[in-house]
Amino acid sequence: MPEELFSRLTARVAFEHPELAPDMPVRILDQALAFLGACAVTTEPIGPSDLVDIGWHTFILYTRDYEAFCDRVAGRFIHHRPDDAPGDGWPNTPESAAVPISNTVETIRAAGYRLDADLWNVGATSDCTQCHAGCTDSPGR
Repeated sequence: MPEELFSRLTARVAFEHPELAPDMPVRILDQALAFLGACAVTTEPIGPSDLVDIGWHTFILYTRDYEAFCDRVAGRFIHHRPDDAPGDGWPNTPESAAVPISNTVETIRAAGYRLDADLWNVGATSDCTQCHAGCTDSPGR
């Protein structure tokens, strides 16, 4: 990714998420790119952590740059398919098909990308399904 685009994206993450520590926008975007690189080489479903998803959402806003990146890295467009899990403000949705974050972490590592474990909650729980507020396997419960 060109440095100028990386800088623009991290600046936008920082602007839209002032609650983040100063080093986080760069880390988030780095891991979003690693996630997309892993998406390019796997046939299994994987999903980002909440923090990494911020970087992905930001990149998607720059549609031409995002499309060019996807073509270069994956040879195809990498679509974002939200997980409309029950209880996340989406009434009457089917049971969530959330992928354990450990699957995504393994895929990123297998693809040869550096993993920023703090952004993936590595070690928090082995079968976290990213079920968010009120979940029963939350590391904080």
